[in-house]
Amino acid sequence: MTRQEDFVRVLDDAYRHWTGQGLPAPEHLDAQQRLSWLHAHAPYSLLAHDGAADPRFNYANACALACFKYPRETFIGMPSRFSASELDRAARQVLLEHVSANGIAHGYSGWRVDAHQQPFMIHAGVVWTLLDAAGLPCGQAALFWPDAQRIGVLA
Repeated sequence: MTRQEDFVRVLDDAYRHWTGQGLPAPEHLDAQQRLSWLHAHAPYSLLAHDGAADPRFNYANACALACFKYPRETFIGMPSRFSASELDRAARQVLLEHVSANGIAHGYSGWRVDAHQQPFMIHAGVVWTLLDAAGLPCGQAALFWPDAQRIGVLA
């Protein structure tokens, strides 16, 4: 199992904690295949940042990297606030504060910016609190669909 797949398990476990179900994935996959699929082939973005005062990205799946147009080595460690334009950061912060207070938020859509400062829309987003081994908050994760026409399509 790769380090990225280990991190996907953390995201999946926290998502299950808040929703009662695992991250969306084809049902025919075994546990190892599922983690690999979520990391490399999911048709939705999956990303996370740490719990610092100015959070930094510590995970992004292949879809998220394609949406944001960053290489993994640049994206990981970047302050997550840079995922939104300066005009959209206040709305993003309100969302993150809601998640901090409630554990999870569903149905978020909004604008983000890629590596070239080009805006793109995210759809049907879910943001949830990550939990450490002791059950304490240690960051936040997000799932979003880059294409409104394919929301929920896993093929």
